[in-house]
Amino acid sequence: MPKGANTPVPTTALRVELGWRTGPGVPDADASALLLAAGKVRSDGDFVFYNQPAHSSGAVRHEGKRTAGGRVTDTLTVDLARVEGAVERIVLAASADGGTFGQVPDLYIEVADAASGRTVARFDDPGATVETAFVLGEFYRRQGAWKFRAVGQGYGSGLEGLATDFGITVDEPQHSAPPTAPAAAPPPSVTAPVPPRPVTAPAATPPRPGTAAPPPAAPPAPPAQPVRLSKVTLTKASPSVSLAKQGGTSGAMRVNLNWQMRKQFPGWGRWGGAGDVDLDLCALYELTDGRKGVVQALGNAFGSLHRPPYIHLDGDDRTGAVASGENLTINLDHSQDFRRILVFVTIYQGASSFADLHATVTLQPQHGAPIEFSLDECTVASPVCALALITNTGGDLVVQREARYLVPERGSSPQRTMDRAYGWGMNWTPGRK
Repeated sequence: MPKGANTPVPTTALRVELGWRTGPGVPDADASALLLAAGKVRSDGDFVFYNQPAHSSGAVRHEGKRTAGGRVTDTLTVDLARVEGAVERIVLAASADGGTFGQVPDLYIEVADAASGRTVARFDDPGATVETAFVLGEFYRRQGAWKFRAVGQGYGSGLEGLATDFGITVDEPQHSAPPTAPAAAPPPSVTAPVPPRPVTAPAATPPRPGTAAPPPAAPPAPPAQPVRLSKVTLTKASPSVSLAKQGGTSGAMRVNLNWQMRKQFPGWGRWGGAGDVDLDLCALYELTDGRKGVVQALGNAFGSLHRPPYIHLDGDDRTGAVASGENLTINLDHSQDFRRILVFVTIYQGASSFADLHATVTLQPQHGAPIEFSLDECTVASPVCALALITNTGGDLVVQREARYLVPERGSSPQRTMDRAYGWGMNWTPGRK
C-alpha cells in the first residue's frame, strides 16, 4: 500500500512484522508501539518496546527478533479486541541503532492475522533517509472499527525524540550542578533576640449535624519512574557485561531464545533430520554452597524460582512455531546464592546440527537494560551450543557471551559434552521428556 493509504483490519489478534535486509554496514533496528489517547500516552506504561515488552492490558507485546536468509524481522503482537476503550491509536514505530534508516535496505512493515497468517496490510519502502527513528504505520479507530494507515514519518532524534514527542518521560543522565559559594553569615546580633510567638494550627471546624466529615487527604502518589531506553548488545569484541552496572540486581531475569530454521529443501536441514526442529533451552548451575545441577525439559527438571536452584524453565517449545521461543527465568533476588550459571541449548529432535539455525538470545532483567546477542553461523555438525556464562564476581553477576558450538564424542550426550567443556563434573544418566 502507498504512503498515507489506509485499510480496514479485523478486530482480533494481529502480528506486526518490521523487516529489512541485513548485511555489512546495516544498522540494527528495533520495533516499538505507543498506545495513544488524545494524541499522547496516558502514562509511560503505554510505551511497548524492548525494555518494556508487554502492555499491562495484554493487548500489545514485543516478541523479539529473528534472522533468516539474510533478512531480519522484529515482531509485535497487537490484540485489537483487548485494547482499552480510551486508546484511540496505536503507533507502530522503529528506531535505528548505530546508523540511519537510509542505511536499512528493503524496510517494510506487514500486518497479518495471528491465527491464520493471512496478510491484511503491508507498507514497503517508506522513503527513509537520515532518520534514526521512524513511524511506519498506525492502527486507529473509525466508527467502532479498526483501520491501519501507512504513515512513513521520520525523526532525526532517535528513539528518545520519538518517545518524548508522544509524552514519554525518558530517563536521562543526571548532571550535577556547579558548586555555589556559601551564603555569608549574618552579622552578630547586639541585642538579645525576642523569642518568636508560638504558632498554633487553627482548630478544625467540626461538621454540622447531619453532614459527613470530609475524607482524609490521600497520600501523595509516588513519582513516576522514567522509561530507560538503553540496551546492551554483546559482540565478539565486547562479549561481557555486569548486571549490576545495568541496574539488574533484583527481581526476575527472563532469558529468551528465539530461532528460525532455514531448510535446504522441505523437511530436511543441511546436516540431516526431518520434520519440526525441537530445541531445548537448558542451564547448568553451581550454587555457592557447592550444589550443582541442570535445569532442562529432559527428565522434567524444570527447576524452581523461589527455592534452589532459583532458576525455572518456563516451558518446552517443541516445534519452534511459538512466537516467544524458549524461556527460562533466573531469580536475581538470590544472586548471592549463585556461583555460576551456564545457559545452553540442545537439539532434541528434528535436526542433527545447528548449521541452519538463526537465533537471538535476550536476557531481560526486571530492573535493568536488556542484554542481547546473535549466534554465529554454525559450520560444524554440532547439536549443542553454549549461549551465555553468568558468573558471580565479587558479588556481582557478569554475563559473558559464549556462542560456542560443540561436537560430542561418539556415544557422548550433548549435556555431558557441555559439562566436560566447562568443568562441571556431574554424573549423567539417560533421560526423556
